[in-house]
Amino acid sequence: MWLTGTLIAESLRVGGTLDGIALHDMRISRADVGDVEAGQPRTWTFLEFEVSDDETQRLAEALQEALDAVGGWYCDFRSADETFVVFCGRIFRYPRGDTTRRAEAEEYGRSVGVPEAQLDWPI
Repeated sequence: MWLTGTLIAESLRVGGTLDGIALHDMRISRADVGDVEAGQPRTWTFLEFEVSDDETQRLAEALQEALDAVGGWYCDFRSADETFVVFCGRIFRYPRGDTTRRAEAEEYGRSVGVPEAQLDWPI
């Protein structure tokens, strides 16, 4: 099974890496969508990817170490059945459609400065 997601390159802390994790079908694009008032750069680089089911936990653990703690950054990825939302130092993993666990991830996101409009990962 494959999971799909998007990583914003600017969300990685200086020195943060994702070594040894196979990301597939990468699509890279840039857009001016950042919230400057929240301390984010205006221009973001989107890395859309697929990751195999057997790599998901390794990816989540690497992301929680690599993401910047400042700026309200996270990375989300999902399969048809499961969602991962990863912040610096915190991983949320829950069944798709679980509104209670999603609300917990959203509340945590708010607590670390994610702008409300960016709490928009797919249900």
